[in-house]
Amino acid sequence: MSETLSSLQDLKGASAAPAPEAPVHVQKLDKLGRAYATGKRKNAVARVWIKPGAGKVTVNGRELGVYFARPVLQMIVRQPLGVTQRETQYDIMVTVAGGGLSGQAGAVRHGLSKALTYYEPGLRPALKKEGFLTRDSRVVERKKYGKRKARRSFQFSKR
Repeated sequence: MSETLSSLQDLKGASAAPAPEAPVHVQKLDKLGRAYATGKRKNAVARVWIKPGAGKVTVNGRELGVYFARPVLQMIVRQPLGVTQRETQYDIMVTVAGGGLSGQAGAVRHGLSKALTYYEPGLRPALKKEGFLTRDSRVVERKKYGKRKARRSFQFSKR
């Protein structure tokens, strides 16, 4: 803006720059017709590939029910499919490493949500509203020197 505005009338007459348009999300597929995404939670990292299929979920070469034996973890992994009503539409192949089972389930959910938005960009608002596209940044706090744990002090003794 090169001209200087001195009154409200000048402000009304000034040409406003056009507002930037919202980003357009396009389908991102590899040469095999799969969508790929990486999900993270705590120290776990999940690599997720989805392709059209019968709804088979494979985690590190094993079935979902074998790898994540607890029903709660299976429910966490299947949440994005339930929200978008796509339970039996895609075959999902996951490799996950690091952290514990709970963090791995959260990483798979994050990666699956991202992969669904890459395959079907129209699903993005529903997954965003549920918070599945946001990486949960909470991690374990590091231990400090002079402390027993991250914040816990040693027991005080007067004598």
